[in-house]
Amino acid sequence: MSFEGTYAIFFDWVDGGFFDLPWWQLGVIALVLTQITIAAVTIYLHRCQAHRSLDLHPVVSHFFRFWLWMTTGMVTREWAAVHRKHHARCETSEDPHSPQTRGLRTVLFSGAELYGAEVLNRETIEKFGHGCPDDWVERQVYTPHPVLGVTLMAIINLALLGPIGISIWAVQMMWIPIHAAGVINGIGHYWGYRNIDCADASRNISPWGIWIGGEELHNNHHSYPTSAKFSSKWFEFDLGWQYIRLLALFGLARVKKVIPKPRFVSPKPRPDSDSLAALLAYRHDMMSTYAIHLKRACREEAKRLRQAQMSDSKLVESARRWVPTDASRWTEAQRARLIDICAASESLRKLLEMRAELTALWSRSTVSSDQLVLQLQGWCQRAEASGVRALEDLSLRVRCYAA
Repeated sequence: MSFEGTYAIFFDWVDGGFFDLPWWQLGVIALVLTQITIAAVTIYLHRCQAHRSLDLHPVVSHFFRFWLWMTTGMVTREWAAVHRKHHARCETSEDPHSPQTRGLRTVLFSGAELYGAEVLNRETIEKFGHGCPDDWVERQVYTPHPVLGVTLMAIINLALLGPIGISIWAVQMMWIPIHAAGVINGIGHYWGYRNIDCADASRNISPWGIWIGGEELHNNHHSYPTSAKFSSKWFEFDLGWQYIRLLALFGLARVKKVIPKPRFVSPKPRPDSDSLAALLAYRHDMMSTYAIHLKRACREEAKRLRQAQMSDSKLVESARRWVPTDASRWTEAQRARLIDICAASESLRKLLEMRAELTALWSRSTVSSDQLVLQLQGWCQRAEASGVRALEDLSLRVRCYAA
C-alpha cells in the first residue's frame, strides 16, 4: 500500500473512528450506553447493594461493577454508605443531600459535589458501608484507581467512534451526576406527587419511571426502601423492575422483597397476632386510608360549623390541607392551631389522638408481641365505641387485614 493510501486510511480513522457512523446511530449508541449505566446504578448499587432487596448472579454483579468503574468511577461501598445514611438521616442536617435543609438549587446543581464531600467522611463509610464487595479486584483496582476506569472508557470511545466519541464519553460522565445526584436527590424530595405520606419529603417525579430506570418513583421507594419494585399503583411503570424480571427469568436475579399488597379476610371478632403482623406489614396502607378519612372529616366538620355559623369553620377547613399529613412534618404554627381545631371538633380530636396511638404500635421495639396485640385490641374497642364513623371503619379494616 502506498504512503498516500496509508495516510488517507489513518485520517479517515481519526475523523470517524473504527466505526464511521451517521449522527442518528451515534445518538442511539449514546442513549444505550447511558441507559446501561442507569440500569447498573438502580439495579446493582441501589436495589441490590444498598437495600438488599434482590440478589444478583456473580457474573451480572461483576459486569455492573466493571461498567460503573468505567462510566462513573463510583465505588460500591462508598455509594451504598452515602445512600444508606441518606435514608437513616433523611431531611435532617446530617442528610448528605436533602433539598429541605440545603436548598433545591444546591442539590440540583451541586449534587455530585455533595456526594464527593460525604465520601471523604470516613465515619459514614465505616458505619454505613458494611456488606459490600471486598475482593481482590475491588481492593486493588476499583477502589484505588477510579480515574483509570473512566480514562479507559474515553480511550475506547475515541478509538471506536473518533473525536465524537469523546462527546459521547462526556455525556456518559455527566449522566449520573445530573440525573441521580441532581434530579433524584433534588426534585425527588421537592416536587411531584405522593402515594404514601411517609415522614420525609420524598416525591414521585413521574408515574412512568423510564428515563432514570424507575428512580422517578422516589416516594414509593422511601416508603418501602427494601422493595425491589418501585411501582405500586396500576398506572405506574418501573423500567428497572422490568430489567430485574428479565434477569430473574434467566436465573440471574432473585427477588427478596417487593411492596406488600394488603390482603383481606372476613372481619375477626377482635384483632389477633396475625392481625398485628398484617398491620405492621401494611402500615403505609393504613396511614394512607387514615389520611383520607381525616381529610373527609375536616371537610364534614367545616360544613357543620359553617351551617351553625361558627367562626371556627374556616380554621377547620384550612386544616384539611395539612392535618392528614404525617405529624412529624407539621410546622410549629400548625401545631399551635391544633388546640383550637380540637376544641372546635371532638371527632377530629379523637381521630388525631387515636392516629398517634396507632402509629406508636410499630415504634415500640421494647414491647412484646403479646402486649402489642392487647394494645391493638384496646385501640379497636375504643375506636368502635367512639361514636366516630371514620374510626369504626378503620377498626373494621384492621380486623380484616390478613398477613
